[in-house]
Amino acid sequence: MDPLALVFIALAAVLHATWNILLKTAGDPLRTATVGVVAASCITLPFVVGAWALTGQPSVPPTAWLLGIVSGVVEVFYFVFLAAAYRRGDLSVVYPLARGTAPLLAVAVGVLVLGERLPPVAWIGVGLLVAGLLVVQRPWRLLGAAAADRAGAGFALLTGTMIATYSSLDRVGVQQTPAWVYAAILWAVCGIGLVLVDLARRRVGGGRYAIAPGVVLDRPRAVLGGLLTFAAYGFVLAALARAPLAIVAPLRESAVLLTSMWGVLRLREAAGRREITIRITGSALVLAGAVALAIAR
Repeated sequence: MDPLALVFIALAAVLHATWNILLKTAGDPLRTATVGVVAASCITLPFVVGAWALTGQPSVPPTAWLLGIVSGVVEVFYFVFLAAAYRRGDLSVVYPLARGTAPLLAVAVGVLVLGERLPPVAWIGVGLLVAGLLVVQRPWRLLGAAAADRAGAGFALLTGTMIATYSSLDRVGVQQTPAWVYAAILWAVCGIGLVLVDLARRRVGGGRYAIAPGVVLDRPRAVLGGLLTFAAYGFVLAALARAPLAIVAPLRESAVLLTSMWGVLRLREAAGRREITIRITGSALVLAGAVALAIAR
């Protein structure tokens, strides 16, 4: 595997973990994501246009435009579902559940739809992923849990579905045009989509925000977060341009362990050493499963 791709994936994981910590601790995660994505698009777009002009105006075929637009729309749903999950669940549960679901879905599509055969190491990875998700979520607890907890788990699973979808689109998209050009397209579309969602929230709330009325938005924090996630996404796209999706997608999930440790140790989401150990162990299993899948490919 290209060593530079590994560096890109590592940087993306750290930046993505930081962005998710900012989202979880924000008063309104979706409003924060909207401001962050729009700000990142407005700040970076002039540089992208300038770089495009200075580098000989690389071609952007219709396929790249289409994939970028569709991926941007999927990203809107990703942020909507992720924000809904964070409003209802802990960072140390939602993030591993969402990120661990994505590679499992990729494997399911490959085996059940495309007829792929997995080597033994890959099946070990699948087993570790499933075990990690079960340890983190412990779905049997949802039977007697509050409606908010069940909804949080559901939104986390939907988030994982969106991750698997846009990752597949992006792997094809970055083969059509430079990764930074493709990123600018999908990020602009995502920003526009989030603004439309935000306007709809205002309409539902009678001119105010329907989800989190009275919450004060930390705009500098939101803008910083938007730039972090834009940079993280750019590193992922750069890695996808150098390595297969089957390797990039699992390895980027190294952020799972970082966010889980932050949630249980800094945000004090887990009560007692036993719960802390369970959540960190589950996240480590998710990471180990993702790595096993990457090695198997």
